[in-house]
Amino acid sequence: MKKAKYPYFTLGNELTKEQITFFEENGFIHFKNFISKETVARIIQESKQVEKKWIAENREKVNGVPIKYGTDLDGSKIVQRFAFCSQFSDYLHEFMKDPRFPILFPLLGDGCVDPRIGENEKDGMILNHYVNSENSNYTRLGWHTDSLRDVFYGKKIMPMLNVGVHLSDAAEGLGGLRLIPGSHNKGIFNILFRKKYFIDHKPDKDEISMSTEAGDLTVHDGRIWHRVAQSTIKGEQSRRRVIYVPFICGNYEPKNEKSSTVIYHKLSSVINIK
Repeated sequence: MKKAKYPYFTLGNELTKEQITFFEENGFIHFKNFISKETVARIIQESKQVEKKWIAENREKVNGVPIKYGTDLDGSKIVQRFAFCSQFSDYLHEFMKDPRFPILFPLLGDGCVDPRIGENEKDGMILNHYVNSENSNYTRLGWHTDSLRDVFYGKKIMPMLNVGVHLSDAAEGLGGLRLIPGSHNKGIFNILFRKKYFIDHKPDKDEISMSTEAGDLTVHDGRIWHRVAQSTIKGEQSRRRVIYVPFICGNYEPKNEKSSTVIYHKLSSVINIK
């Protein structure tokens, strides 16, 4: 794997001063070897069971969040974006209790009240399944910030971390996360207008590529501009899976099956991101 243009870190019993400083300055951090290959395989297997259940039920939404379906290489129907998937798997629910996750809470900042894992808030545990083929509906994702959700909820932008557990390799050429270091602390105008949300896929001169391996953990600030690049390779080698979980603070606002679909999701569902 090509060496990344940023330092890798290891998550210990607590965050180091160096790690906190790096995150505050850049808006992201990358920890190697967070989970084992065996755990990666089990998570993927659990997601397949959830997928089977949702397809059999013809389920369209979870807690108001649309499910994104697509077509696999063999023509079969698959789920390409799961929301709240840990609510449908005991194993994934227990995975969220990993005692190492709270170690990341200081990255939310000193002013964060009631820091927690948003398993039942926002979109819960999201599992993205990308595959680059002629029939796939989910091969890339345009520039965006995660904090835009707060704007559409009519709320003040609150501290948020998007914690990613990577289940596949994303070396050079295989697509993956691209982000603009330092773009998380440029103010509200930058969050709203720096890029055309989801429509713009063009590389940015200041972006960096997150070269991840299965088992790695990444964290990015909710205000940072990022995108998911399309793999330059088609077929099985292009397949990538990654979990994202929101770490949040403030008022507890869980969702349930009666929750409405916010305009943020309604708009994104009509944008062609293939």
